[in-house]
Amino acid sequence: MSDNRARRRTVDIVGEAGSWLPAVGLTAVLIGLWELLARTLDVQPWLLPAPSEIAQELGESFSLHMEHARITLQEVAIGFALAALLGSLLAAAISWSRIVERSLYPIVIASQTIPIITLAPLLLVWVGPEMTSKVIVVVLISFFPVVVSLVDGLRSADVDMANMMRTLGASRMQLLTKLRLPAALPYLFSGLKVAAVTSVIGAVVGEWVGGQGGLGWLMKVSGPQFRTDRVFAAIFVLSVAAVLLFLLVVLSERWALRHHGPRAG
Repeated sequence: MSDNRARRRTVDIVGEAGSWLPAVGLTAVLIGLWELLARTLDVQPWLLPAPSEIAQELGESFSLHMEHARITLQEVAIGFALAALLGSLLAAAISWSRIVERSLYPIVIASQTIPIITLAPLLLVWVGPEMTSKVIVVVLISFFPVVVSLVDGLRSADVDMANMMRTLGASRMQLLTKLRLPAALPYLFSGLKVAAVTSVIGAVVGEWVGGQGGLGWLMKVSGPQFRTDRVFAAIFVLSVAAVLLFLLVVLSERWALRHHGPRAG
């Protein structure tokens, strides 16, 4: 039995690895085409460096990029955790009461109509250039997908099951913890996957506007120096960080939903 389980696990891992091959292959083709065009057309490195030149910059300044990546990742980690907590609490409150929904949900939606780039300078004035302002930007840009997804998930619970539980004397809290929250978990993780990517964007915006460190700040100061290779290297590190955070959420989702059965798609 254990041999069969291990064999199935191996097949699953190989299948998952194989599903990434088209994306890896297309990425390799695009990078190769970029390298070829940059060399053939003799594009100046300050205008558009070839991938090999970006890799060389990343290797030569690896410690510099990792130091600024550490700052950005701290902002992302704290902001993402707070956004997940705030979004979950807001979604629970909205689904708990019609009055709260009608008074709070429009404000949550309206908050996303304000360009975050206009709030970042104000946060810089109010709380200073330290990490706090960057974390607030991350929270503001990341909590919304969590709220919307979780609200939809809490509303997706089976109506007949809810009516039966009420008939058996279940309280509103029992309905929430025993029925609505388990049904909403797939929706919650969908929102968290979006928030994982937007949190990196929020950190970069905050650093760009008023940072004293971080990959966003590094890109900001490297651009006027015509260090385009350094800008692209920082973008590459940011992309890797966003992908890893996304994969971390995916792994957490698989663990949390391991008893939900296979999902479609």
